[in-house]
Amino acid sequence: MPSLDLALRAALNNRQDLLAELQQQGSDCYRLFHGSQEGAGGLTIDRYGPQLLVQSFHQSLSRDELLQLAEQSSQALDTPLLLVYNDRSQGNSRIDRTDPVYLPQPEALEDQIGHEWGLNYRVRARHAGQDPLLFLDLRNARGWIKAHSAGKSVLNLFAYTCGVGLSAAAGGASEVINLDFAEGNLAVGRENAALNPQLAPMQFIQSDYFPAIRQLAGLPISPRRGHKLPDYPRLQPRQFDRVLLDPPAWAKSAFGTVDLLRDYQSLLKPAILATANDGVLICCNNLAKVALSDWREQVLRCAEKLGRPVRDCQTLAPAPDFPSLDGQPPLKTLILQF
Repeated sequence: MPSLDLALRAALNNRQDLLAELQQQGSDCYRLFHGSQEGAGGLTIDRYGPQLLVQSFHQSLSRDELLQLAEQSSQALDTPLLLVYNDRSQGNSRIDRTDPVYLPQPEALEDQIGHEWGLNYRVRARHAGQDPLLFLDLRNARGWIKAHSAGKSVLNLFAYTCGVGLSAAAGGASEVINLDFAEGNLAVGRENAALNPQLAPMQFIQSDYFPAIRQLAGLPISPRRGHKLPDYPRLQPRQFDRVLLDPPAWAKSAFGTVDLLRDYQSLLKPAILATANDGVLICCNNLAKVALSDWREQVLRCAEKLGRPVRDCQTLAPAPDFPSLDGQPPLKTLILQF
């Protein structure tokens, strides 16, 4: 416990300037402790508005350890927080919902509101899925979209709970389309939109990625070998000024396989074709085993082969609450200007 106490103390101290900056931004959703890089692999401590979410992926915390971490965090922020502990050290990183270490207070499991870049987000400590409703390491990308979407059409692919779409709407986008396979994710996106009634309405499309993006790109749709094509929404070919591509590491459907390690190109090619001339494609890869330099070269080569060479390519790193000792964070983000 002493070493964990010291590791958290150092992490909180290192974040003092960042926390002040986030307060100015209107953000109270951020990572307080990134254990893999700050001295306790498999442990994360995140703030989501009024909630403190502690998660352990390698081994369970004791009740005393957990309560001490929570007390340290609340004291450092000078704010009482509602504690939720998700022990995910069992198989497949699934949450142990029996809560043998710590049973959260009922109010901690009620719907809450967190804030990022001045926007309201639904915070729900426990829901049908395993992950939080807002991925904090993508905050800088959402900030970029908010700052560069005025008057632009925006396509948010693998939208999850539509944080990128919300940021685009807040930035004055002329049109925002959020596309995701899971209706549950889009339902939270609609909640987020309702929590920000001052913004222009967004569109929500529930669809598998492959038929949707291939239609938008003007490409044919074919099933995986031995599979019959299920129904899918019909879309007209078109291009967008801003496209965000943030796929999961791996997924399979009747239309194709999402595989960031072996076949990023099948995701990237139609996304490039759906990006307008003089438009921007922001693409992400969250696999730690993929080196940024190798992936960047692959992305640029794919664009060149399509006859859509990239005029400018920038790397957007996560904010300092996701430190990386070797300068190679798992989440890699490229901003491609066509």
